[in-house]
Amino acid sequence: MSFDKLARLDLNLLVCLYILLDECSVTHAADRLHLSQSAVSKSLNRLREQFDDPLFIRSAYGIQPTQYALDLAPQLEALLFNIEQLTAPKKFVPTTSQRRFKMAVVENVYALFLPQFLGDIFAEAPNIILDNQSWDSETFERLRNGELDFGITGKDLNPQDAILTLMPPKGIHCYELCQDSQSCLVRKNHPLLKQTWDQDNYLRQRHIQVRSLKNDRWLLDYKLAEKGLTRDIAIYVPDFNNAANLCTHTDFVLTAPSHFARDIAAQLDLIILPLPTPLPLMAYTLFWHQNKDKDLGHNWLREIIIRRCKGLSVNE
Repeated sequence: MSFDKLARLDLNLLVCLYILLDECSVTHAADRLHLSQSAVSKSLNRLREQFDDPLFIRSAYGIQPTQYALDLAPQLEALLFNIEQLTAPKKFVPTTSQRRFKMAVVENVYALFLPQFLGDIFAEAPNIILDNQSWDSETFERLRNGELDFGITGKDLNPQDAILTLMPPKGIHCYELCQDSQSCLVRKNHPLLKQTWDQDNYLRQRHIQVRSLKNDRWLLDYKLAEKGLTRDIAIYVPDFNNAANLCTHTDFVLTAPSHFARDIAAQLDLIILPLPTPLPLMAYTLFWHQNKDKDLGHNWLREIIIRRCKGLSVNE
């Protein structure tokens, strides 16, 4: 570690860089920092010298960050958060906290889990902010670098299955919130409702497939492949809600988590059918990085989420 270089680095410059990345405007950054535009411009010049990069270039819409600056952004946010935590009082008072908690979640979490714990959270901490974002392929890395507090998504219970679908890296802790199975959704008056519903008929249908982390295949497809079987996918979509809407207009079959299926079927007047091929249960899982274990605010929120989500499993 180069302490000489660190000693020359002004923390105020890093704060300025963070605000400039957020605003992409010297004028707006100056307003937020309660500084003159000239002072912010001077800080930007020092930052350019420090990082040996232009950091921002002028455009018709203000200033645009260079790729180097964009690459710095997540590290900078995590660093400033950690510094804030280092200097913050070693206590967490929910009633007065204005902390922002960032969570990456899959879409079905909004209907299934958030109603379970939002009431308790905001009753105890009325001024905090829950910043919910989409779960994606970068979520574990963002948990690791401190950019996110929590993540919630589905995880296959069998370790060998999880290797194919979702395996958290070292340092990521997790807690199983509830288990879920898979069900099938079809439109009301679908012709197959008058037929025998079995695996053969299931495989004769055309299907809607929701991509998971940009992956076209689910555990279901891997399990079918072990038997030399495949589904006939008619259309790929990025999320379950749009997939369910498509079910109302087509004869395609959507295979989806059972909790989601029950909720959306009631809304869209869809018919739920059992998945006619054996598939292990999956678990909606709460993830966080081990570096958060001594964070009192983080522990407070995690305890509420875990406590309020008990008893949601489909087999309970």
